Amino acid sequence: MIPDLGKYAGAVLGAYGASILLLVLLVAVSLWQAARIKRALAGVEARAKAGAATEATDA
Repeated sequence: MIPDLGKYAGAVLGAYGASILLLVLLVAVSLWQAARIKRALAGVEARAKAGAATEATDA
């Protein structure tokens, strides 16, 4: 089922390879950034809870 690409086989397969590589890289960077933001948000929420607990004991 592979079409005969003739003299353009290298260019076409290279373009497919580059596209797949860029898509994988984009997904990996997105997942890495999501994990980083999730950790940062968890830290902010923990500080907010600690601040609220401190205010409750001060009152």
